[in-house]
Amino acid sequence: MPHYVAIVEDAGSEKAVGVWFPDLPGCFSAGDDIDEALLNAGEALALYAETLAKQGRPLPAPRSVTDLRQDPAVVPDLRDHLVALVEMPARSAHAAE
Repeated sequence: MPHYVAIVEDAGSEKAVGVWFPDLPGCFSAGDDIDEALLNAGEALALYAETLAKQGRPLPAPRSVTDLRQDPAVVPDLRDHLVALVEMPARSAHAAE
């Protein structure tokens, strides 16, 4: 299954931890802590893939961290936040094909 690079923003104990995907515009998630945010991120990927499939649109291919480091729009996020790989759930990867 493909893995997407996720940017994880931990703004402190008083705020939710946010997660977004540079390769998937509008796909984001959150949680009370990093573990919960990453768990929720898998569900966000699944919902994103299912929405694209219903619209008849292909799921963008994931870029590697190396490729993302060449994208000036993403470099600040890679520098300032945590980075994680989130696996696309199997059921959603097939729906988006």
